[in-house]
Amino acid sequence: MENNLTYEGAMEELKEIALQIDNESVTVDVLAEKVKRASELIEFCQLKLKSTETEINQIIKKMNPKEG
Repeated sequence: MENNLTYEGAMEELKEIALQIDNESVTVDVLAEKVKRASELIEFCQLKLKSTETEINQIIKKMNPKEG
C-alpha cells in the first residue's frame, strides 16, 4: 500500500472502482485486478479506522485518568 495514501483518497478510489464495475465499463480481463485493488483499499481503511480509534481512546484516557 502506498505510504501517502489517505483514508479519503482510498474511499474515493473505492467509489470510482464501484462505479466502473456498476457501469460495466470494466472488462473481464481487468475485473480481477479491480476487485483485488478494492480489497486492498478496504483493508487499508479498516486498519486506518482501527488505529484512529485506538489513538482516540488513548487520548481520552490521558484526559480522564480516574476513569481509565
